[in-house]
Amino acid sequence: MTSGPGRFGIVLGAGGVLGASWTIGALRALEEKAGCDPRQAEVIIGTSAGAITAAALGCGVGTDSLASTQSGIAMDERIDYDYARAAAVPSRPRWRLGSTGLLLRSVLPPWRVGVLAALSSVLPQGQGDHAAVEEVVDAVAPPGPIAWAPHPRTWIVAMDYHNGERTVFGREGSPATRLSRAVAASCSIPGWFSAVRIGDRSYVDGGTCSPTSLDLVLPLELDVVFALSPMTSFEYDRPTTIGQRLERGARRLFTRRLVKEAALVREAGTEVVLLGPGPEDLQAIGANLMNPARRRQVFDTSLRTTADALAQTRWAERGA
Repeated sequence: MTSGPGRFGIVLGAGGVLGASWTIGALRALEEKAGCDPRQAEVIIGTSAGAITAAALGCGVGTDSLASTQSGIAMDERIDYDYARAAAVPSRPRWRLGSTGLLLRSVLPPWRVGVLAALSSVLPQGQGDHAAVEEVVDAVAPPGPIAWAPHPRTWIVAMDYHNGERTVFGREGSPATRLSRAVAASCSIPGWFSAVRIGDRSYVDGGTCSPTSLDLVLPLELDVVFALSPMTSFEYDRPTTIGQRLERGARRLFTRRLVKEAALVREAGTEVVLLGPGPEDLQAIGANLMNPARRRQVFDTSLRTTADALAQTRWAERGA
């Protein structure tokens, strides 16, 4: 598949409910300002909240329809997600260790498990589910127990909760499952949501491996990749609450990981355009990325700030 930017990829990162709102605003700005329809990408990679949007794009849903879900008047009733079912705080978890197998792998040599994956192993088992998310994805995806998105490279990232390894659903060699189950797995934050069983394995949030998994594009030799990462920032606000300061601290760790992955991709000859929330976006987001009450404000801010960010690049006004 080709488009104006040549052979390009779209990478959508983790970030909760508000991260999804920010991403949808950024995608709309990318299409309007850079003339880049994400449905025409060579690969669409989604992690956690980004997995929901990636699945919609892979099933042919346009940025105009996605944007309408944030304004409260959905153009496509199939993706009219019921935000009343999105809890801003988790329900009480089960008092059982998240993953004994992953814990053992974390503390015994050769210590190949990342910090977030190791931490997820000791969190109690969450009780939340993604039934509402699965319903939305099933509404746009082809029917069938292992039916996938029509786009041939819709890749959904999750983590194997037994060994901490990254699993890329939709890529050749990965376990077969229907799209909605892969998305639910990718979104299952440890300690908040139940792990998702696929085959004989359990899977959790792909963000425990990487905020974006941008490095997955390396073998594809693309001309350019647009990485939209709501959990990373390159300019910060001045947080005033403890919650905001903790969130910004975690954000800096995620940003360092993304910068390393971007460097590897650039070294391979692919242009990388990184987009993430700036100071205005962070003020709109606040401290809790799962708070649905702020989603319209976050979307509107992202639409404007992403357009401003693109105006500083060679992609400015290509869509005009």
